[in-house]
Amino acid sequence: MSTSVDPSSSETNLVVVGGARLEGTIRVGGAKNSALKLMAATLLAEGTYRLANVPRITDVALMSDLLRATGASVHWDESGPDAVLVIDIPAVIEPVAPYELVEQFRASIVVLGPMLARCGEARVALPGGDDFGPRPIDMHVRGLSELGVEFETSHGYIHASAPNLRGARVLLEFPSVGATENLLMAAVRAKGATVIDNAAREPEIADLCELLNKMGAKIEGSGSSTLLVEGVEELHCADHTVIPDRIEAATYLAALGIAGGEVTVEGARHAHMAMLCQKLGEMGMRISPDADGIWAFAGGRLRSSDCSTLPYPGLATDFKPFLVALLATAEGVGIVTENLFSGRFRYVDELRRMGADIRTDSHHAVVRGVERLSGAPVKAHDIRAGAALVIAALAADGETVVSEAHHVARGYDDIAAKLRGLGADVRLA
Repeated sequence: MSTSVDPSSSETNLVVVGGARLEGTIRVGGAKNSALKLMAATLLAEGTYRLANVPRITDVALMSDLLRATGASVHWDESGPDAVLVIDIPAVIEPVAPYELVEQFRASIVVLGPMLARCGEARVALPGGDDFGPRPIDMHVRGLSELGVEFETSHGYIHASAPNLRGARVLLEFPSVGATENLLMAAVRAKGATVIDNAAREPEIADLCELLNKMGAKIEGSGSSTLLVEGVEELHCADHTVIPDRIEAATYLAALGIAGGEVTVEGARHAHMAMLCQKLGEMGMRISPDADGIWAFAGGRLRSSDCSTLPYPGLATDFKPFLVALLATAEGVGIVTENLFSGRFRYVDELRRMGADIRTDSHHAVVRGVERLSGAPVKAHDIRAGAALVIAALAADGETVVSEAHHVARGYDDIAAKLRGLGADVRLA
């Protein structure tokens, strides 16, 4: 049974005592950023879906509740060696995503495309989620408008209608993952062909395309910046296994770089995080793919390197907090540039409380490495920032208490237990 932090629980602190080297094997779960979109895709067709390798995290519980609000049934089948998420989609769904669920996680906006494709209409509350700057859904709206969708916004809800979805050529001004996903899930039932240019290329997009094609969709170009979708009359249910979580894998590789040691990250796919592995190699880690996942070794203090976030296959913005934490104890000065989202340096103040020497200016952070951090009370502002504070604490003298750890539970299934398995001193309190 999962022991992730429950948002309603009083146990919302992660306590870390630094100083231990990491040794052993740690297994990554299914990708949060894929599982949530695959769950949304089930709304496209009636039937029973079985999704394997779905992480037992808070955001999956929230998406399950959102599917239930449409009339679906969602439960875990734990009869086999690994739990499977079973989703039963009825013949008629209610195309509404209520505010009390949507405001808790931003990925909820991806129900818009499948609701439109299935029902010709959708009423979706404007999304919430992590607090690191505005991420408008303008590209979702503009792209879907090209397919014949009409929008109204009132009282905090998006009202969308499309009685006759039609194929079109859509050029995204930026390779937005969410916009690409919503367009894909609408276009699979549109009349005629849709071409999505400058599409996002993330592995999670390819995973979604694979499920949609299993359901009877006709999508070509998966993994490229141009997707061709030939609309079909009907789709059917299908089973699928979620790809491993590259961001969770990156968290453990960064933890190794901070604490030192030798670790195999089982299940991780080197091809999905090649740029990060290259960057970690530049910083002094030995890292390579093996039959089980990714093997890595960190023998001492790493050296600084400059990093910039870019759309895939560049360094993901979700990797950045881990890299900043790594640089905080690396030798030299590194400059980290955020090119994708504004306001995503809030956790820097928390790292400074631990003794990090970091200066921010607009979308840049200048990190001057120190030999050791010191334990301190800090606060998790979002999923990845919270995880970054946990791994930074592995290199801190004394005890660090990371409060509001329910944010971390939105993306990690019991990070404390997994790190303890490598020898770290991490616990819930």
